[in-house]
Amino acid sequence: MSGNGGGTNAASADKRPNELLASWFVRSGWSKGELARQVNRRARQLGANHISTDTSRVRRWLDGENPREPIPRILSELFTERFGCVVSVEDLGLRTARQAPSATGVDLPWTGPQTVAHLSEFSRSDLMLARRGFLGTSLALSAGPSLIEPLQRWLVPAPPAAAPEPPAAGRRPGRLSRPELELLESTAVMFRQWDAQCGGGLRRKAVVGQLHEVTDLLQESQPETTTRRLFRVAAELAELAGWMSYDVGLQPTAQKYFVLALHAAKEAGDKPLGSYILSSMSRQMIHLGRPDDALELIHLAQYGSRDCAGPRTQSMLYAMEARAYANMGQPGKCKRAVRMAEDAFADVGDRDEPDPDWIRFFSEAELYAENSHSFRDLAYVAGRSPAYASLAEPLMEKAVQLFAEDHEHQRSYALNLIGMATVHLLRREPGRSTEYAVRALRVAKKVRSERVNTRIRKTVDNAVRDYGDLAEVVSLTEQLATELPETAEAV
Repeated sequence: MSGNGGGTNAASADKRPNELLASWFVRSGWSKGELARQVNRRARQLGANHISTDTSRVRRWLDGENPREPIPRILSELFTERFGCVVSVEDLGLRTARQAPSATGVDLPWTGPQTVAHLSEFSRSDLMLARRGFLGTSLALSAGPSLIEPLQRWLVPAPPAAAPEPPAAGRRPGRLSRPELELLESTAVMFRQWDAQCGGGLRRKAVVGQLHEVTDLLQESQPETTTRRLFRVAAELAELAGWMSYDVGLQPTAQKYFVLALHAAKEAGDKPLGSYILSSMSRQMIHLGRPDDALELIHLAQYGSRDCAGPRTQSMLYAMEARAYANMGQPGKCKRAVRMAEDAFADVGDRDEPDPDWIRFFSEAELYAENSHSFRDLAYVAGRSPAYASLAEPLMEKAVQLFAEDHEHQRSYALNLIGMATVHLLRREPGRSTEYAVRALRVAKKVRSERVNTRIRKTVDNAVRDYGDLAEVVSLTEQLATELPETAEAV
């Protein structure tokens, strides 16, 4: 393989201009040199240090040359981020190498043994490929019916559990004691705390490693109650691995973990946990500019857990429903979902049964944050409307105040400081905006979250576009370049 990611000579001999890639490229506003630099930067983040693209290579892609992996996946990710919607390899007119069944799509068998096999294979591959630097480059994001339709089978009742079989020849009987099982369950709690404090970039591989250990235990013969609890631990760890992957920008990898987590939650018989996993997938779809898919996922979560989810979980689902409607430009339905989220949260204190640890993050601060982001998103969809920004501001201010006192959720604090910066930009108050952006920058330096870093950079870019001559904006731009340079994230 050549060091520049080029295609084969045979492919070059019979090529036509790639009109699809050219169309996306022209609309992006990038120069050939800028695209080449972004490809090289993303390749370095993946550890693919052999990639060295230049303007002549980009020109050859536009002329019809088909680059080798991981270039097509990198281009897909870059254009997806640029346009805020999923831009697949096929949308760019590029061919992709044939993938193994386990690496494609989300349509996996809904059976316990196959769920364990897929979890084991994917976590093992993740650990191995992360060391080599090609994590996620062989995966493709699913969206639309290819994503939603397979996940609808989450609602199909599972067959009654069969009586435990004696250990097969060569299969070890389970030796997991109750204290050991409780210790495993506590690791998921610990990892969630680390993620909230430090971001997804610091402990992601540790979570994947722990997940792989749990799948080893699931391959042993265990009592039925132990197996269900292990599946619940596997679901929580897989969801967290997906969330951390999403946080550092590994979107296809994140989606794969979310899907596997949903399968494990079904095997555990834990519908509220499954609804939470679907909400994480919904949040990812909003991030990727697919609010219709996000809404379908939330409705699937609400329907599946309607009889068993507590008020805190219901409130979170309504808040995410509001985010989806906001990004679809439906203010009436968005405001209704916001009210439903507030009403459901009002019942949180009336519940005797304690909430599961995975939903305890959804505090009053998170409720304010989600609802304010819904109004902020409405403002953007409505053409940068100051009116919707005014609805967002008091809620966002409450979220910022509460998170400032909560040292366990530093990433959420940073995201809401950025949110306040964007709200003040929408209200045409650049001075206030830069104040919040500077505060967000200080917090961002303490966490390992590419999502936080990307949102700060995007907010600063918007400030430069509209108020680039102001001294505060110039100073902020210089501070960003010095204190938050674009570097490879640890995965």
